Amino acid sequence: MADAFTPDVLVVGGGPAGVAAACEAAAAGRSVTVLDDNPAPGGQIWRGGRRLAPPGPATRWLDRLAASGAVVRPGTAVIDVVGDRDGRTIVTRSAAGTDRWRPGAIVLATGARERFIPFPGWTLPGVVGAGGLQALVKQGLAVAGRRIVIAGSGPLLLAVAELLVRKGAVVAAVAEQAPLRRLAAFGAGLVLHPHKLAQAVGIRRTIGGVLRAGTFPERVRQDGDALVVSLASGSPGRERRDDIRCDTLACGFGLVPNVELARALGCTIDSGAVAVDDLGRTDVPGVWAAGECTGVGGVDAALVEGRIAGLAVAGRTDVARRLVPARRAASRFAHALDRTFALDPRLARLATDDTLVCRCEDVAAGRLRCLSGWREAKLLTRIGMGPCQGRVCGPAAETLFGWAPADVRPPLFPVPLGDVS
Repeated sequence: MADAFTPDVLVVGGGPAGVAAACEAAAAGRSVTVLDDNPAPGGQIWRGGRRLAPPGPATRWLDRLAASGAVVRPGTAVIDVVGDRDGRTIVTRSAAGTDRWRPGAIVLATGARERFIPFPGWTLPGVVGAGGLQALVKQGLAVAGRRIVIAGSGPLLLAVAELLVRKGAVVAAVAEQAPLRRLAAFGAGLVLHPHKLAQAVGIRRTIGGVLRAGTFPERVRQDGDALVVSLASGSPGRERRDDIRCDTLACGFGLVPNVELARALGCTIDSGAVAVDDLGRTDVPGVWAAGECTGVGGVDAALVEGRIAGLAVAGRTDVARRLVPARRAASRFAHALDRTFALDPRLARLATDDTLVCRCEDVAAGRLRCLSGWREAKLLTRIGMGPCQGRVCGPAAETLFGWAPADVRPPLFPVPLGDVS
């Protein structure tokens, strides 16, 4: 490896929060580098792809980033943290090789990923992540004429449904596990957020009446070239079931903050998210965090948190503090999201003994039920030790068994053996 790079500010993550942080820090005269493992900045929410241009606000922020003077290093993943709080080195890998970084300060904008909950058939071909399908369609996957069921929880389901309809797919159902009364209360609260209300109305108009509240996928089976999804609805013990044939089942049960790098840096994790103060500071000196890794709140929250972190890390705390009321308002909206889309306890009982929980290592639920926790399960079954390193099965095990994976081991992402030294 070459000598370490030493920018004033190293931003990890190129989604809205990372872009906003980089823009503000660069505007304040700091040398800024943005690392992102995607081919281009924008993150999942602003993923443009070859055939779908980013939305207007994304274009403005990405243009601002391009003109800011910040260096963007796409296709770059952080794989390790070496040293301690006083002398840490960030190790990254890209197609060009392995590099080391010793920045003056770090802004974590690592975003979030989908939560998957195991149920019988969830590993069948044709069952995909809702966000994963969204990304593929944005990159050009043809879905015209395909019959698709979307199931899980959270606003992402409706955004995916809208995209699929606009691309010519037939969305047979959007099964949202949250009950109608919570959705109605959340919808009424959108009058305080006019642009979000307008967006929701537009989506509903596009997708029609396919939303089914209080409904979740109980199982899915293959029938020839099609999938048959069994959707359950109604109160516990009095569920109604409806089988729907489709070509694809897209599932996602909310989002999980990406906190692996924060853990490696020694940051405190609270309720599954990076703990920060009003200015985005973690409890590790020189490390800030912003966006979904601090709690899932949507793009508006990510932007204001990114701006605050970028200003604060550049020493412009006076300006950053003026944005704190907007951040607190965004936090209230995030709490409303949490309350509305809290998971139904029945989802934790869907997996049968032969339902896989860890797809990388073929670990079924039956092998885990008698174990006491995540560490014991890793030792006895190898759960969480495959290529995803617990990013899928960890949140699944937390939902099913109440386990909260708290360990992190390098490399943070799989790397060729030759890069480990």
